[in-house]
Amino acid sequence: MTVIDIKGPVVDDQTALMYNWLDLTCVNPSDVCKKVQDGSTDDIVLNIASNGGDVFAASEIYTMLRDSDRNVVVNIQGLAASAASVIAMAGDQVNISPTGQIMIHQASTMADGNKDDMAKTINALQGIDESIASAYEQRTGIDQGQLLNMMSNETWLGAKEAVDKGFADKVMFQDTPQLVNATAGIIPKSVVEKFLNLKAKAELEEREEKPASDKTEKSKIEEVTNESRLTDLRNQKAAILLQSFN
Repeated sequence: MTVIDIKGPVVDDQTALMYNWLDLTCVNPSDVCKKVQDGSTDDIVLNIASNGGDVFAASEIYTMLRDSDRNVVVNIQGLAASAASVIAMAGDQVNISPTGQIMIHQASTMADGNKDDMAKTINALQGIDESIASAYEQRTGIDQGQLLNMMSNETWLGAKEAVDKGFADKVMFQDTPQLVNATAGIIPKSVVEKFLNLKAKAELEEREEKPASDKTEKSKIEEVTNESRLTDLRNQKAAILLQSFN
């Protein structure tokens, strides 16, 4: 398994040189490419928590992941915003934390010049928005016009809505119902977990008990019969079990 962290700004390779020199976290195409092409055939696990960044750097990362023959599992651990949300769409399986968010919006830039220059910039941004929407469309199946409208409104998607709309496949850490195939009931998982905590506490208290102070006392302890030991053990287990079900 190859783990790739998409953490911090998404930047091009040249900008990454400055980030690295300043010891700042970033993600760039060359670093991702090295891990994708590490010679392994195991799954690629992509952990995402990023506000986004450079559109074209994200496009390059998205493309190399989609082009890989390996299975790509995406875990949205925090925020997958803007360009980072595009990278998330490269996953064969996209999981999102219950506290995670996906944010999609229109591309932006800075420009100067006359009105013709401004018109060219607007056309370029429109084309970029459509290319971003294409990545969302391929994963979700939502009509591109609707996606462009969502981007225009800067849409934030919580975990459940992201799954409902197809941006993600699964909410992480959801409790899986305990499957039972038996003629009699079994102890519920919640009770088992409480029991284990109480058992650990009891064992800790037992270890912390003060040891016998002299040889005579030790001798008395050693003379306790096996039956007495078993009785004490049964009583302790019974007490723990009673507390577990309360």
